[in-house]
Order: sequence, then C-alpha cells, then structure tokens
Amino acid sequence: MAGKQKPSPELPKGEPQTMGALLARAPSSIRGWKKGEVLTGKITAIFPKSLFVDIGGKTDGVILGRELEAVKDYAKTLKVGDKVEVVVGEPETESGQVLINLRKSAQNYAWNFYNEKLKNGAEVEVQGRELNRGGLIVDAPHHLQGFIPSSQIGTMWQGKLEALINRPLKAKVIEVSRSENRLVFSEKQVSQAKEISAQKAALKKIRLQETYGGTIIQVLPYGLLVSCQIPGAEQGVEGLVHISEIAWEKVEDINQLYKAGEKVKVLALEVNEGRLQLSLKRLLPDPWEKVEKKYPADTHFKGKVTKLTPYGALVEIEPGIEGLLHISKIPPTEKIDVGTEISCFVETVDRPNRRISLGLVLKAKPIGYK
Repeated sequence: MAGKQKPSPELPKGEPQTMGALLARAPSSIRGWKKGEVLTGKITAIFPKSLFVDIGGKTDGVILGRELEAVKDYAKTLKVGDKVEVVVGEPETESGQVLINLRKSAQNYAWNFYNEKLKNGAEVEVQGRELNRGGLIVDAPHHLQGFIPSSQIGTMWQGKLEALINRPLKAKVIEVSRSENRLVFSEKQVSQAKEISAQKAALKKIRLQETYGGTIIQVLPYGLLVSCQIPGAEQGVEGLVHISEIAWEKVEDINQLYKAGEKVKVLALEVNEGRLQLSLKRLLPDPWEKVEKKYPADTHFKGKVTKLTPYGALVEIEPGIEGLLHISKIPPTEKIDVGTEISCFVETVDRPNRRISLGLVLKAKPIGYK
C-alpha cells in the first residue's frame, strides 16, 4: 500500500506565496526596464569607448559605440558624479548589460548651448557641408546642422562659395529655433566685424523715406543686396531690396533684370533689427494710383493670363496691374491657359484693396452665362 504524499510545509504567514509576489518584494535595485523608458542616473565611469551610468538597476547602464559617438561633444562636458537623463535602448543584452543613450540630454544641451552663444555673441567653429540656392549648409558642434545665408557670407568668399565646402569656418549664431529645427549663422559677422561695426554707426545716419545712390553687391533669389552711400558715413551701408520691392509687377527672375555692380537709386524703407530694408519700385509711379480713371467699368482690353487658380484666372491688364476673371465668368467650353491672350472687360475696380473684377468678352454668349 502506497504511503500518502507528505504535504508541503506551509510558509509562515506574511511571506510571498508565488514567484510574482517574490519579485514584487524584491528591492528596486533589481527591477527591469522597458525600451524607451526615460531615467535619471549618475555617471559612474567614463572611458574612451564607453560611459557607465548608475540607473538604479542590478547593473549600470552603458553607452557604447555609435551611441557614444553621436553625443561625443556633449560627453566631453561630463564627469563622474554628474546626473544625466538617459533613455533605455535595450533593456538587457545577452551579456546582461542595459544599453542606454544620451541623445535626449545631448539635444537639450546642444540647443541651450546655441541659445547662450546667441545671447553672448560668441564665435562657433562650423564646417561647410554643401551649397544650396540660398547659401551654405554647415555641420555645427553637438551634431546639429546649421545654415549660413549667402547674405551672411563675407565678400572675400562671394563668387567662390564652393571653396567653403569641407572647410572650417568661424561664425556667429544669429537665429535659434528648436521647434523649427532652425540654426542660422553669420560668417560675415566674424570676417567683417570691423566693417559691420562701422555700418552700425552709419545706420544711425539713415533717414527713412529718403533716396540714396547704391551699388548692387549681390543678386539673390529673394532680392538684391545693395551698398548705399550715406552722406557723412565712413563707408557704405548694406541693405536688401526684397523681390516684392523691385517692381510693381511680379518679378520671376531677378537675374534677367539686374547684375552685380550696377548702380541704382533706392528708397530707405525701414531699419529692422539692424537690417536696412530698401525699395526700387516706390521710386516709380504706382500704376494703381490712376487705375480708376484709366480703367473705368466696361473698359474693354486684351490681356494675358498670368496664373490659374481654383477660383479663376489672373489677367495682366498692364505691368503691375492684374484683374481676376472669376471661374463663374468662364464658360465650360472656353479653354484658358497661362500665357493665353484673351479679351476682357472691367466689371468693378477696388483701388484701396488693389482688386479688379473682370468679365470675359465672348463671341456668342452661352445659355446661362452671367
């Protein structure tokens, strides 16, 4: 006769009854982590190829290889004992390590670094990466990319910007926006510091709404950089004629109208944050001033379609003046394309808002056309 199985001894009251309960009772030092979890820890050791952080686990978290390389500029600022914010990358490797990264902390440090540089006007060394239509993209310390607009590159480099690629440059921060991932530098503020100081003094002599003679320094995609001669100033003052201030009509390609070295007359509009804004078109008659007399209601003319929109077609009446032919005025059978010359008539003129409503002259008026 088989004997009865000996009952298991009962655990004392209050002791964990299951493995889950036992783990729950375990000290926090052996708790596990989740990928992506954000932790605060203390640096315990720094080596050339690794960095260890006490994150309150059974072993220290470690930053290795590419993760350490990606934050090397930030890592150089750290020392043993510093508190840092880390993100768990791999909760546990085969060797039992917890892999973490400092990317979040490094990003915070980087943007704070550039905000401080912007405040104190300190120089930063960047390296040219590639050119685009507006200027030079650069690699900046702390693994951020920045941008130097063409207008912020010194005259010694104008016409040979290709030489700046892969070249270290001294520059100053002029704009920082973390939300827009925007970091803008000026090389000119370093290489032409004396000239810029003299320009600031000359800017104080500028009289707004006065006309000045100037020379075009550079033709940019968005306007003209002009050096103006200011009476009583030691040197010329650079200002920008924005593309919208070049002519009353829309300008498609500035290079077809102006070249560097040309002499021009410009009107001083405003000085905004140390930048002089100029105008060419405001020295010319405004075609809208006499538009009501020149184009009263029912005036017939032939105009060129300059743009098609969801609500109709813009038609050039003369350079600087366009009217809207509303889509409701275009019969379905009428084919209109950009560049097409069409016969129109003026319906209404709203000079204060610079709007003209047009009608289409048809050989035969379709049924239902208004």
